[in-house]
Amino acid sequence: MQLFYWRSGLNSRLGGTLILSAFALITPTSTSASDWQHYGGDSGGSHYSSLTQIDKENVGELGLAWSYRTGDIERHPDRRAMSALNVTPILLPASAGASLVLCASMNRVIALDPVSGVERWVYDPEITLGPPDNKFLCRGVVYWEDEVADAGSVCKHRIFTGTKDLRLIALDAVTGKPCEDFGASGTVDIRPDIYEDVPDLREGDLQFSAPPVTINDLVIIGSADNTKFWRADNPSGKVRAFDARSGEPRWSFDPIPRDPNDPAASDWTEEAMQKTGGANVWSMMSVDYERGLVFLPTATAGPNNFGGLRPGANRYANSVVALNAADGSVAWHFQLVHHDVWDLDIPAQPILVDLKRDGKSIPVVIQLSKTGLIFVLHRETGEPIFPVEERPVETETVADEMLYPTQPFPTAPAPVGKLVYTPDDAWGFMFFDHNACREKMASFDRSGIYLPLSKKGLLTPNALLNWNGAAYDPERSLLILPVSQLAMFVRLMRSDEIPAELMDMPRTGPIGPPMEMAGTPYSFQFSPLMSPLFAPCNKPPWGELVALDLSGDTSMRWRFPLGTLDKLMPIPLPLEFGTPLAGGPTVTASGLIFIGASSDEKFRAFDIDTGDKLWEVSTPASAMATPMTYEIDGRQFVVVAAGGHMFKAFNNISDYIVAYALPE
Repeated sequence: MQLFYWRSGLNSRLGGTLILSAFALITPTSTSASDWQHYGGDSGGSHYSSLTQIDKENVGELGLAWSYRTGDIERHPDRRAMSALNVTPILLPASAGASLVLCASMNRVIALDPVSGVERWVYDPEITLGPPDNKFLCRGVVYWEDEVADAGSVCKHRIFTGTKDLRLIALDAVTGKPCEDFGASGTVDIRPDIYEDVPDLREGDLQFSAPPVTINDLVIIGSADNTKFWRADNPSGKVRAFDARSGEPRWSFDPIPRDPNDPAASDWTEEAMQKTGGANVWSMMSVDYERGLVFLPTATAGPNNFGGLRPGANRYANSVVALNAADGSVAWHFQLVHHDVWDLDIPAQPILVDLKRDGKSIPVVIQLSKTGLIFVLHRETGEPIFPVEERPVETETVADEMLYPTQPFPTAPAPVGKLVYTPDDAWGFMFFDHNACREKMASFDRSGIYLPLSKKGLLTPNALLNWNGAAYDPERSLLILPVSQLAMFVRLMRSDEIPAELMDMPRTGPIGPPMEMAGTPYSFQFSPLMSPLFAPCNKPPWGELVALDLSGDTSMRWRFPLGTLDKLMPIPLPLEFGTPLAGGPTVTASGLIFIGASSDEKFRAFDIDTGDKLWEVSTPASAMATPMTYEIDGRQFVVVAAGGHMFKAFNNISDYIVAYALPE
């Protein structure tokens, strides 16, 4: 039954009596201890569930249990093209109402009945939409219980969410009402702090899109910086911690030191310390409650594709940074990319698991990188479990740039995708497009990772691994990864030397003319390498599902293409070539992998031991989000958002949440 629709601005007109009587009608439900209370399943992002009701024998019987539409597309049809429903819902414990809670792309927070999908409450923060090019996405919310508050008290159970317009909001998890004791009537507005540093930011230049995290009595949030492609004076990449009860600031961590007396300042020039921004945390953070640590995957220092204004390795950028949650101090850090000029942000949630090797259990952080290199580090010290080599790389580049002389390469696992392309890797449906792609590939200076940028261009892999992350099965020591395999090129040229034919290019999504980086003499062009038929120029598969065994020699157990072309080409072609991927996997103790991620509007289940596909269903739009699973009243559900993607599945942008279960 629909209980009520809650909007900010109507709070004073809905009294506690109505709320309590409405919720008294909800049938009590029982949830499992293994249920999905965090974005990544647990606070360490393993995407693993111990549930076993759905197994290899009966997964083929799964059917639609319910579906729900968030309504964002209907409310704002003019913003459809820049929307993405990448959310993974969480299931609250029974004491907090046992609702399935998610955020929609426009930041509305929604609570659903997990059995029926019926709406329980909605909170609308009424965000500022901003200019037409603003992005709209919200990947999740976080739940927190105030352990010192009385049972049944208002806001004992809280939902925290960040918004596109830079607010941190606390809601009562049971009712959806703002927590009046948090900030100003439930909201901490972080805009004044940010605009004080960079007053000329446009709406949407900086936003909150990943879920916050909580530990003890803190709520912690990072930010996505959309300015680093086109300006040098970027906002600070601060990670901020607030009191989860009052909203008072507790600490902040700026990845770029500002004080010359800071020990970390030895790696920075004084001018760079004052002018450089970024190194922000736009992806998901992880928390180790036992050790009191928060793990940050940091991004590139700004601007993304020119580092002449920030010489050195740029410590804390492009790193895994472990912070002491109590005060925000650095416990340790490990840098995956030195002096990044290739947009190699650390994109995925750090995975906190115990790795079984040689009869021992080792607490580790598994960190994925866009290059397809995977770093496995000791969780307490940051020391590599598998040796990491600092290998010399080329440094001769454009004027004013100072590339770092080495880059870290883990000796294991092996890279999960192709790092170098040659003209022999060109592909086409027919001779003419194959030949066009071959000529394009031959036109670039060189191919690989960590190579100097130039006007002629670098051919390189395009984010083999990304925010979708991976799933880890602790019983099998298997790491399950969605891998995108698309060739892309990056050009760097002086802004006063851009050829006319490049400036006149139309812009279609990420493909377009060079973009000026204000505050530098350079512009850059960054684009997938596409054929005349608008297909990738490199040989398929373009998207794969890969299993790595981390228990022994880190060998690849299996890999298979993920996705067909029937939604990508003018003529539907059900060829399993794999597609561009966005969305992660979830694994269960029964040996199943659930994943959408592909651009063909399909949701699938695979056998984790063999990679065999066991089940497939069509979804209303491409399910470019990470699924989650839970058991309630003795029935297991698998839920995924199906909303397409602004770049990878833009022909069908929608707003569905779909749930599957075995027949009753």
